[in-house]
Amino acid sequence: VAGGGSYHHHHHQGGTNLGDGGVGGSGYPDNAGVRGVDHGMAMNNGSPGNSGPMGGGGGGGGVNSHHHYNTVGGVATSAASTSMGMRPPGGQDPLETHVYHDEEDEDDEDDEDDDDEDEDDDDEDEDSSEISASDEDGSWIAWFCGLRGNEFFCEVDEDYIQDDFNLTGLNGLVPYYDYALDMVLDVEMPMEDTLTEEQQEIVESAAEMLYGLIHARYIVTNRGMHAMYEKYRSASFGRCPHVFCQGQPVLPVGLSDLPRNYTVNVFCPRCHGLFFPKSTRQANIDGAYFGTTFPHLYLMNHPDMIPVRPSQQYVPRVYGFKIHQSSLYFRNHEEDPDNRNRRVGRSRQGGGRR
Repeated sequence: VAGGGSYHHHHHQGGTNLGDGGVGGSGYPDNAGVRGVDHGMAMNNGSPGNSGPMGGGGGGGGVNSHHHYNTVGGVATSAASTSMGMRPPGGQDPLETHVYHDEEDEDDEDDEDDDDEDEDDDDEDEDSSEISASDEDGSWIAWFCGLRGNEFFCEVDEDYIQDDFNLTGLNGLVPYYDYALDMVLDVEMPMEDTLTEEQQEIVESAAEMLYGLIHARYIVTNRGMHAMYEKYRSASFGRCPHVFCQGQPVLPVGLSDLPRNYTVNVFCPRCHGLFFPKSTRQANIDGAYFGTTFPHLYLMNHPDMIPVRPSQQYVPRVYGFKIHQSSLYFRNHEEDPDNRNRRVGRSRQGGGRR
């Protein structure tokens, strides 16, 4: 090496450090910088090599995982070099004497390298999980539907939202309509910096309302019904609590098509009963986001999915005896008064004839 200086080299391969170590020359002009290989074993019995007419002698010492090369007077010397020109006294090669004695040290170093690699892999996994959590889809729709409590919602296709015909009349129901639509479609708002924090919160709430009203229109289309079918099949909407319905999956329904009137309910196709959702988070969703039409239109388009009405009916008993219909127990469970009066009149006429 021409001139003085130093060089620090690391090379990692499969958990083993390989370093370039200068090896003493054997009297030939081009043998002053023969490459040495580091196997991670400490060898401290190296002896200086022979020097030829132009070859530099290799310095003695151990082979380490970190190699420092110094040049003095144009001759390369290395703290990690071994002599190839002459064996040390005793005729034993240091590479042979320490291979077996330092196997435990080598295993310890490999274990430490493996632990370092495992820690690096764990860090990379954590970083990748954070990245995937924040950038997995990147869309507002996927984020909103993935929120806890929003399991009733399906993802509306963006091309459906981009069609102005499907949004007819919604601009009069949703405040900050343009800002809310841009947020749903992930469009950067040029005037976002001018909005105050309070206005930004209103826009976020308006975006949720807008998406909910769009969702109510989307789920009555063929694509929307197909998306809701997957949730219905997996009972994502819950099951009927009626005993004789035997866990029949339910469908979401609203009691009004206008927002802020009623929360969402679930409709049982078997007993035609209406119930509150099991989860309190889902019970707070506006019923207008599903509308009054969806479950009934869905079953009309899929008549093969209409279950049979339960044949059993609960009969209240006291000490094993049925309660008579004339009892006060049924006072508030009577049918239409007109029908009741007709039945009473018929029974009286029958009694007179007898």
